[in-house]
Amino acid sequence: MINIIMHGCNGAMGQVISAMAEEMDGVRIVAGIDLNTELKYGYPVYASLEECRETADVVVDFASAKAADGLLDYCLAKKLPLVLCTTGLLEEQLKRVEEAGARIPLLRSANMSLGVNLLLKLVQDAAKVLAASGFDMEIVEKHHNQKKDAPSGTALAMAEAANEAMGGAYHFVTDRSSIHEKRDVREIGISSVRGGSIVGEHDMIFAGKDEVVTISHTAYSKAIFAKGALEAAKFLAGKEPGRYTMADVVGL
Repeated sequence: MINIIMHGCNGAMGQVISAMAEEMDGVRIVAGIDLNTELKYGYPVYASLEECRETADVVVDFASAKAADGLLDYCLAKKLPLVLCTTGLLEEQLKRVEEAGARIPLLRSANMSLGVNLLLKLVQDAAKVLAASGFDMEIVEKHHNQKKDAPSGTALAMAEAANEAMGGAYHFVTDRSSIHEKRDVREIGISSVRGGSIVGEHDMIFAGKDEVVTISHTAYSKAIFAKGALEAAKFLAGKEPGRYTMADVVGL
């Protein structure tokens, strides 16, 4: 049995993960951390990690970027594996994540779903053929009106995957409103839509002369991310220190 501390347990994703954990074999949430300490499931909830007295095999995080520094400090002090799902981290926080991965098992992914992680692989394969032949690359991502960060972590991961396939020769453009010139051939455009209850839609568009190829992923519920997070927790528990991704979990 893998014992989990759920960081951000009373947030939207924390609740979905908590409900799924009750039905999934091999995992158990032993404590939750949230500023809202309401008890919604069968585990104690603390306002901070420092108050938590339960022992666990791994921490699963779906909180906020503001809480990431304290979370990293806690996991490093306790030598606890960490599944880090929060997006919108600052550059200095991302640097800390890389450094922490040398001391503890740490899995960070912009998106926890199997489909999206396969999508990233397809984006790389397509870029090597299409971008190399002069196709422009554009990303359109859509999310619900409560999402605070933009572009989404998944959109950035798609752009990074495409850029990596092209040897890092491209740059990202997320706002063209102040650019009054034609499109740079070495740019990857990223557009964000926020509205309604859209769970998550991502389109990778390869636009060439007289033809367009689009690779798409649509999420219909948060359950796909919850399952991925719990599978990641099962995978990470007991691993050696290092940086892991969902590609390691699903064997891509």
